[in-house]
This record gives sequence, structure tokens and C-alpha cells, in this order.
Amino acid sequence: MDGKALRWGICSAGKISFDFVVALQSLPASEHQVEAVAAQRLESAQSFAKDHNIPRAYGSYKELSKDANIDVMYIGVINSMHYEAAKMMLEAGKHVLCEKPLCLNVGETKSLLDIAKSKKLFLMEAIWSRAFPVYKKVKETIDSGIIGEVRHVRASFTAYLGDKMAERCSKKEIAGGAILDIGIYPIQFAQLVFGEKPISQMSSGYLIETGVDGETHITLGYSGNRRAILNASYFINGPSEGIVCGTKGYIRVLPPLWCPEKMVLHVDGKEEQEFYYKLPPSKRNDQKYANASGMQYEATEVRNCLMKGLTESPLITAKMTLELAEIMQTARQQMGYTLPQDEKWNNSK
Repeated sequence: MDGKALRWGICSAGKISFDFVVALQSLPASEHQVEAVAAQRLESAQSFAKDHNIPRAYGSYKELSKDANIDVMYIGVINSMHYEAAKMMLEAGKHVLCEKPLCLNVGETKSLLDIAKSKKLFLMEAIWSRAFPVYKKVKETIDSGIIGEVRHVRASFTAYLGDKMAERCSKKEIAGGAILDIGIYPIQFAQLVFGEKPISQMSSGYLIETGVDGETHITLGYSGNRRAILNASYFINGPSEGIVCGTKGYIRVLPPLWCPEKMVLHVDGKEEQEFYYKLPPSKRNDQKYANASGMQYEATEVRNCLMKGLTESPLITAKMTLELAEIMQTARQQMGYTLPQDEKWNNSK
């Protein structure tokens, strides 16, 4: 990269892509430009392009992959399409930022990481949380030693959906379920804190009638008798927060865990300080998800990495992404939630 604006292609015209494009267009035009969008229906792509003033619209992802005026692809398709879409873009020579989970299982994840490495292309799982200032403050606070030795993490993402559960959450055919949709957030929070692969895992919960998990509870064991207790559910309304407990105090990341603005530090039983980071301003107020302007942090991280010639972000490295895939796959196995893609990759060994 030579310091010019990063040229983006948008793979899908859904809600998450809507929010990401608004975030991109709220950043300086000298740094980010949205060049094209593709959807499975040309009409959807054209409507999206018109709404966001995007120059080109395509009715297939293959056409988008061939656009020579794109540096990096943002992939916001449904979970079950992540692997094929990201693989297509990497093989076309594009850098990739792909929504979480990067892939559905360990086999897909390893394959995608290997392709990116072989082609010397940037690939990042879009765990936007990692780029938020609160997450950086959590790490700084832990590293400072003020809360002592970290021994325990509790984290959750819960939202009562009931009969209002969207198809992307409930349908097995498109890899729905709490683990893959929202469970990744408490898992990655624990991994951020402990910074190592867990040595044990116990998962429990239940599957709904469609065969995906409606609620999952995961206990991860780490070296030195340290623990993380995590849960994700579509059927309770909990705090959706993260707590890091040390021998001298604790950190509480206030809701929403996945895109927070505040954390509170408690030392010696007292509330020491509240840290608040106001979200960046947005050019539009019709974004679809909470705190969506925070996607600007993630987009900025991608550009900074590419300006430095990096092929992965230190905020969410290939190793970190693979560890997340391993934890989620184990959770699904322990819950009895299998996908056709699992059998495919098991048979390919």
C-alpha cells in the first residue's frame, strides 16, 4: 500500500454490511473508499449501492472478486458462506476482512489461513471488539498488575429472542445457533485475558427443535488452575458483560460486552475509576446494530496493518482465530450440534 485511500469491496448487501459501509464512509475519504458491492440478487446490490453512493454493483460474488479496483474485501454473508466467499476473494488476490466466525470448523479455518499465508495476503476475522479502546484498556490494566494475578473470567452474551429468533440464528442449514452467532464474543474475551490455549473445556446447554444450540455454557480451564465461565443464550436476558478477577481486584466491562464504551476498575473492594470512551461520530443515524459506529475502529486497524505491510492484525492473529475455532468446534461437539461441513472436513483428513 502506498498511503492512498484503501479501496473496499463489500460482499453482501445485508444489515451488517450496511453498518460497516456507514462506518467506512464516516472515516476520511482520503483513507477509505467503497468501490463496489455484490449480492446474490443484482437488484439488492443496486439498491444498496444507490443508498450508499457506491460506484458499482454486481449480482454475484464472482464478479466482485474480478474487480481490479479493489484492495480489500469485507465479507458479511451468512455464516455458512464465509469459507467459500473468503476463499474466492483470497484466490482472486484480494485482502480479506471476514465477519465472525471466520469459518464453521477447524478444517475450514486452517484451510483459509493457509491460503492467505501462501498468497501473502492479509486475512482478519472481524471480531470488532478487539479494536475498541475499552479492550485495549483492559489489557493495559491487566499488564499493569494493579488487580494482581488474574485467576478468573466471567463473560456472557444473552438476549431473549423467543419466537422472534431470526433465521440466521435458528436455521441449521445456514449454521445458526448461539455458539457461532454470539458465543464467540465471551469466548474471545476470555482468550484476550488469558492469552493462551485452554487445557480443558466443558460445555453444556440445549439444542432447539431445529438442531442448533439455543443456550450454551462453557467452562474453560487454563494453566495454573485458572478458569473462565462463559455463556451465550437466546432465551434469557442477562447482563452481557465481562468480569476479570485478580488477586487484588477486578475489572468489569459494562454491557454490551462485544462493543463496550465503559469499564470499571475495582481494587481492594472499592470502585477506583470508571473509564469511558465515547464512540466515534457517524454520518448516519440509521445503523442496524448497537454501537455500530465502533466498526470504524476495526476499519482503521485494517488500514493500519496494510500500510505496514502486515498479513495479520496483532489484535486478532491467525493463531488466535484458530484457537477460537477449536473452542467453538469442541463446544458444538460436546453439545451434539453437528454440521454437514464437519463431516466434509473429517472425511478430507
